[in-house]
Amino acid sequence: MNQQKRIEMLTRWRDANPHPTTELNFTSPFELLIAVLLSAQATDVSVNKAMAKMFPVANTPESVYALGVDGVKEFIKTIGLFNTKAVNVIKTCKILIDQHNSEIPENRAALEALPGVGRKTANVVLNTAFGWPTIAVDTHIDRVSNRTKFAVGKNVDLVEKKLLKVVPAEFKVDVHHWLILHGRYTCIARKPRCGSCIVEDLCEFKDKVDE
Repeated sequence: MNQQKRIEMLTRWRDANPHPTTELNFTSPFELLIAVLLSAQATDVSVNKAMAKMFPVANTPESVYALGVDGVKEFIKTIGLFNTKAVNVIKTCKILIDQHNSEIPENRAALEALPGVGRKTANVVLNTAFGWPTIAVDTHIDRVSNRTKFAVGKNVDLVEKKLLKVVPAEFKVDVHHWLILHGRYTCIARKPRCGSCIVEDLCEFKDKVDE
């Protein structure tokens, strides 16, 4: 795909959604971190439902840590992998309290050192909480990037590298959200909704669907 096409696609996504953000509900960097940590292999809807009950009770490292593993499990038992996630949440809270004065570090290495936090989660927090031009590649972004030929790569790390290379600076902070939303609602996995896609004429996918 040539750069002119990419810029046109980005411009259309921006025109349609000038201020995109995550669909996870949060009011602080800590709430965002916990929500993203819990969202692995789970839907944003399921995380939002669980956090709507937990955050009013506990939404700081100290108050969540005070719940203990079993207390956190009670709130997140409707979310996939909740046993492991509850342990990671408590361990993460302890590290934030002991090493970071209960603040979320604006630092990739420090974020990735937290239990249950990998590169993708760190990228989401740095982008959404702190406005860094990071691009967290998940299954939606991987699919959209490869299917449209916007940024082709054999794995998520290669797709991230390609996106960072080809996306101009003015679009970098928001592109993560546009690609996720496009993959979640239009360029869906099994039967993409090409008929209602705002970038269909620019997309280089060979097997387009007319609906």
